[in-house]
Formats: sequence, C-alpha cells, structure tokens
Amino acid sequence: MPLSRRPKHWTDRARDAGAWIVPEALFDGQNLWPGRAVLVQGNRTTITDAAEIATGQEDTVWRARGILTPGFFDLQVNGGGGVLLNGDPSPAGARAIARAHRTTGTAALLPTVITDRPEVTEAAAAAILRTVGQDGIAGIHIEGPHISRSRRGTHKAEYIRPLDATTLTLVAGLRARNVPVMITLAPEAVTPGQIATLVGQGVVVALGHSDASAAQTHAALAEGAQSFTHLFNAMSQMQNREPGVTGAAINSHAYCSMICDGIHVAPEMLALAIRARPLADRMIVVTDAMPTVAGPDSYTLYAQTITLRDGRLLNADGALAGAHVTMLDSVAFLINRLSQTAEQALRMAITNPARLMGMQARFQLENMPPDDVLLIAPDFASAGFILDGNDGGDGASKPF
Repeated sequence: MPLSRRPKHWTDRARDAGAWIVPEALFDGQNLWPGRAVLVQGNRTTITDAAEIATGQEDTVWRARGILTPGFFDLQVNGGGGVLLNGDPSPAGARAIARAHRTTGTAALLPTVITDRPEVTEAAAAAILRTVGQDGIAGIHIEGPHISRSRRGTHKAEYIRPLDATTLTLVAGLRARNVPVMITLAPEAVTPGQIATLVGQGVVVALGHSDASAAQTHAALAEGAQSFTHLFNAMSQMQNREPGVTGAAINSHAYCSMICDGIHVAPEMLALAIRARPLADRMIVVTDAMPTVAGPDSYTLYAQTITLRDGRLLNADGALAGAHVTMLDSVAFLINRLSQTAEQALRMAITNPARLMGMQARFQLENMPPDDVLLIAPDFASAGFILDGNDGGDGASKPF
C-alpha cells in the first residue's frame, strides 16, 4: 500500500508557518492514540486533539492514512547500502550505513563493529566519535571479540580474545567523550569485576555469543549487565536441568533483543519468549543488518563472499552470515506473525531500545524534530519520514 498523498506545498508550510498532520493513529513514544493531530512548525512538533484544528485551515492539513510515530531505533546494524562497518570503519562508512537505513524508516541506530583485529575496532570507534549525532548515528555497538569460540557464529575465531585492557581503555575513552556504547560479550570471556567496571562507566553491557551456564549468566547480571543480544541465536540453549544463557535471559528482568525475520528464530519460539518474560516491555527488535539492506545482494566478510538467497545471507558453506531485514519488516513480522498489537510492536522498535540506552526523551513525538517523524502505511508495508519525498506534481510522499 502506498503512503498517503500529501497536500501540495505542505512541507513548505510545515517548515515555515506550520501545518497539521492528522493520522489514523498516533504513537507518542509510549502509547498508540486515535483522534490526535500533530502541528509541525519549523523544528518542532506539538501534539493536540484533532478536533481542536480550527475551521478554515484545511489547506494546511494532511489527513493521512496509517500511524504517525517517531522513527525506529536499531541497536544492531552491521551494514547497509553496500557498506559493512568492519570493511569501511570510517566516518564516511558509518554515515553511509545510517543513510541507507533511514530509507527504511530507521531514525537512529548503533553502527555495529563485530569481532576483528584491534585496529579495526579502534578505527570504527574513532569513526563514531566523529559522527555521533549525525545522520541518526546514536553511538556504537561493539559485538565481540570477547565472546565464546564455540558460539561465535560467523565471527572469526582467530580474533576472539578475553576482555582486556585494550578494549577497556578504548571504551573508557568513548565514554569520557559521552559517546553511548553498547558492548556484547560472553560471561566466560571476562573476569570478576570487569562487567561492573564497564557498567560504572555508563556502558550498556549485553550478553551474547556465549556458551555460559545459567549460573555464570546470573553472575554477569548481578554485576550489572542489562541486556542480551539476539535471543536464541549464538547462545547456550534451554535444557531440562540447565537453562543456559537462553533460559536465564528469558527469566531475567534484563532486556532481550531479537531478530524477527522468520529465519534466525522460529516464530513460535519468539512468541513463547515474549509471553514468558516476567516484566513487560523488555523485548527489543534489532535487524543485525548487513550491507545488502538498501544495497547489493552480496558483500564481503573476512574475505568471504556472502550472498543473499531467498532472504538468507549465506557464506560458501551455507551458514547464515547476518540478516537481511529492516526495522519496518520486523515490526510487520511482530504484528502479522507473532500477534503483537501495533502498540506493542512499536514499543519493541522504539521505546524499549531508547529506554535501555537512556535516550527516552529523544523518542517522544512531542517536541521531536519533524525530520525524524515517520508515517507508516496501514498495512505496514511502507513508511516514510513526513518531510521526505516530493511535494510537487502529484503531491505524493516518497514510498520506500
């Protein structure tokens, strides 16, 4: 379904004197509401009751189908637009990735550097230090190299090592400059006290790529680990006498991210995990996206060609190597395949990741920069930022 037709010159009015948008529903960053409108004026948005729009202003009103919402926040983005952060750990590479994902509705993201040589991680960190706050770059996610060899997935074994002074110093430097940092590590790759040190610096510690026992996982949580990376994938599984990382994660009060593409995890397992969580709003959708999103159908990882085949990214051995999915695809999957409400799905894609990263205020629709306000079509098949697209000719919004 294409996006709603926007009145001609609506964008010009919104950037100047102000213009209204009245969607079928509005997600304010926490709840989904009918009957609300947003006044867009310059760099500011104001939410009000749709009934309060004065008569005689219809030429400045866009009555839009679908849901108006803050753009998505993706905490795990390896690449996009043909660029892999590990392959191009530069400011230009990071910005290219962010711009590619913006075309699919993502307003903010954490470019993610996976297990690699120390100089690659350091270059990626330097790139994010120079670009944070630009093009939706909200910080950095360092995934590895402090992980389990047996649960490494496609991470290269020769680069895996225990958490050491090199990474601790790197992360401390980023935090000293107020760069938000998430780091995924395995409990068995750290010594007692190291997770607490990271958390004390304001780092978000996620547990993943781990073959730890439930007891080891509980110890990491006790030190302050706040999240788990791509639940079920690359972690020890639940068994009758050993819950593993997976069971400990589901039973915990920590956040759990998940890949919702129907490939990495069976829909039934994701639905079961969502129902089983002891606290609401602790699930987060991530893409784990690779360069093929808004890019070509292959890319290079560790000198191997990874090819997109029937929605799967596969290496030469036929093993999965990242995901080819967008946040919009993921939200639609939650609604259509996992029977989540639109409000629940949007919280997983916006509210919950923002809360985990301490960025709640940035993802409230009230007073949000209009450039980051997203309109999602009623069937969740397309989305567009309200100030993007073409206001000339037929006045149509640019579909994705």
